[in-house]
Amino acid sequence: MNKEQFQVLLQREGFPDPVEVQQAPNGRLGQHEHPFEVKALVIEGSIDITIHGKSRTYQAGDVFELGWKEVHSESYGSEGVKYLASRKQ
Repeated sequence: MNKEQFQVLLQREGFPDPVEVQQAPNGRLGQHEHPFEVKALVIEGSIDITIHGKSRTYQAGDVFELGWKEVHSESYGSEGVKYLASRKQ
């Protein structure tokens, strides 16, 4: 998916405009949750997200979603990751 397609998807699903997020190479965040839904488009690098013991890798062009207060952990590839993220209350 490209940025324009992602923007259309966000508008259709009632998400606000996204912000760019960048995480350092080989970084990680342990288990945590957010008080909002997240929909994000990876634009560079990669991110591994683990939910309920299942891990999935997302790379450029992939969209990932997190539910409200969904407990998860994150780790970033050797190039780090850059993504566009939108939050919905």
